[in-house]
Amino acid sequence: MSGKIVLVTGGARSGKSTFAERYVESLGVKTAYIATAQSLDDEMALRIDLHRARRPADWVTYEAPLEADKALSEALSQAEAVLFDCLTMYVSNMLLSDAAPLTPEDRLRQIRDSIAALLDSARAGVGTVVFVTNEVGLGIVPENALARAYRDLVGLANQQVAAAADEVYLVVSGLALEVKKNATVLTAGK
Repeated sequence: MSGKIVLVTGGARSGKSTFAERYVESLGVKTAYIATAQSLDDEMALRIDLHRARRPADWVTYEAPLEADKALSEALSQAEAVLFDCLTMYVSNMLLSDAAPLTPEDRLRQIRDSIAALLDSARAGVGTVVFVTNEVGLGIVPENALARAYRDLVGLANQQVAAAADEVYLVVSGLALEVKKNATVLTAGK
C-alpha cells in the first residue's frame, strides 16, 4: 500500500495552512510536521512562531529547508500523517541556495528532481502527506528575472505535485474547495 498525497494551495493569507492543519488533525493519527522556512529576519521569525503556536504539542517537527525528501522519509517512518509546509518556501530555498544551478534549464531540472524525490518519499510511506503551497501566478508578471523564474518554478512544482496528488484543495478566504475531483484533464489529440 502506498501513501496518500494531498495538496493544499491558495493565495497568501488564504487560510491554507490552517485548513491543512485541521485536515491532518481530523485524521486522528500520530503526526509529523516538516517546516521548510528559515528564520532569516524578524518578520519570518514571527511567521514561524505563529505556525508553531497553532500546532499541537505532540506533533514532531522536522526542519528541512533543503533535501526535504530525506526528512519526509524519516517522518513517515515515525508518523501516520505528515504536514509539509510549504512547497513554495522549499522552492525558494533551492533557488537561493549557494549550490543553486545558474542556468534556467539546470534550475528547472533541480526543482523537478527534488519534487520527484519528495513524491517518491511520500508514496513509499503508508501514511498521508499533506503538502501546502502558494498559488503565485495569479497576479501581475513580476518585473525582475529572479521573481519570474521563482513564479514559473513554483507553478511547475505545484503542477507536478497536483498531478501525483489524490486530493487537491484550493483555499480562498478560509474556504476550501476540492478541485481535483472536478478537474478536466485534456490530453493531446483529444
